[in-house]
Parts: sequence; structure tokens; C-alpha cells
Amino acid sequence: ALRHEMSVLCDAEVGLIIFSARGKLYEFASAGGMSRTLERYHKNSFSNQDSNLAIDRETQSWYQEVSKLKAKYESLQRSQRHLLGEDLGPLNVKELQNLEKQLEGALAQARSRKTQIMLEQMEALRRKERELGDMNKQLKNKYQLEAEGQGSLRAMQGSWESNALNNYSGHPSHSSSMDCEPTLQIGYHQYVSADGGPIQRNNAGENNFIQGWEL
Repeated sequence: ALRHEMSVLCDAEVGLIIFSARGKLYEFASAGGMSRTLERYHKNSFSNQDSNLAIDRETQSWYQEVSKLKAKYESLQRSQRHLLGEDLGPLNVKELQNLEKQLEGALAQARSRKTQIMLEQMEALRRKERELGDMNKQLKNKYQLEAEGQGSLRAMQGSWESNALNNYSGHPSHSSSMDCEPTLQIGYHQYVSADGGPIQRNNAGENNFIQGWEL
């Protein structure tokens, strides 16, 4: 009864085998019989073992991978030190020759790359020089056009001033014409003789002219 209650409460299959002191065998299985319970037990046990084996194999694989990466990292560090001229004592002649070839190859590649960069820079400078030359030509042409325009303007201004002066000289002013007109004098005129004495001059024509004005 207790075994049945445990199987119900725990929601599990329970199998019990009892060997008595007299050699009798007693067994109890909660569901499906003892053989079915034993079969499930063996299946779960071997399944757990297989799962553990798979985990162990994966762990071992990762450990080997880490070991390989660590060895490769250490090898790269040694190669770097050798390329820098460090830790050359343990190397033999063949290893030193290989190192020399690597250095020569690296030097050749560095020189080739340097030459390529210098050529690219020179080409860029040539393009810049051509651009500046074209810009200089454009500015020079613009300056010449402006200078020619200013020369034409000055020539036109000089022509206008010359025409204005000619027109002014061809039409005398009113004051000049007035200066050329005769002056009419009316009144008493006194003349001085050769010996210095005053001579009164009163011509008849003048008197008549004055009398006419008085009338």
C-alpha cells in the first residue's frame, strides 16, 4: 500500500524487488509490470551516459582547439620577435636563412609600396599644377579684358572732352561780344594840350547831339 501511495503522489513508476531470508522473491511495479519498468530504467541510464559522453567529447574538442590556438599564438609571437631581431640565439642556420628571405621579401614589398605612393603623390601634384595653370590663364584673360575696357572708356571720355572744348571755342561768350562793342560817351570832354594846359572842346556836332537828347 505504501509503495502504491508513493507512486501516485510522486507521479512516477515504482518498481520494488524483495528477496526474503527464505529465498523467496517479491516484486511490485506501479504500472506496466516490472519488465517495463526495468526497460525504462536501463534506457534512461544509457541515455544519460550517452549524453555525458557527448558532453565529454565536445569539451575535449574545445580543449584541443584552444590548445592549437594557443600554440599558434605563441608561434606568431616568436616569429614577430625574430623579425625584430630578438631571440635569434636558438635558431639554426636554416631557420636564419628563412628569416633572411622573409626580411628581404618584406623589404622589397615595402619599397614597392613606397614607390607606388610617391608616384601617386607626384601625379596628384601634377594635376594640381595644371589646375593652377588653367586658373592663372583665366585670371590673366579676365585682367586683359578689364584693362581693354578701361582703355576704351578713357578714349571715349577724352573724345567727349575734346568735342566739348571745340564746341565751347566755336561759340564766344556774351562778355566777349560786349567788349567788342563801341562805347558811347556823352558829356564834357577835357583835352590836354602839348604844353600841359587844358583845352575845352565843345564841337558843334556834340552840342547838337546833347541838345537833341535834352529835348
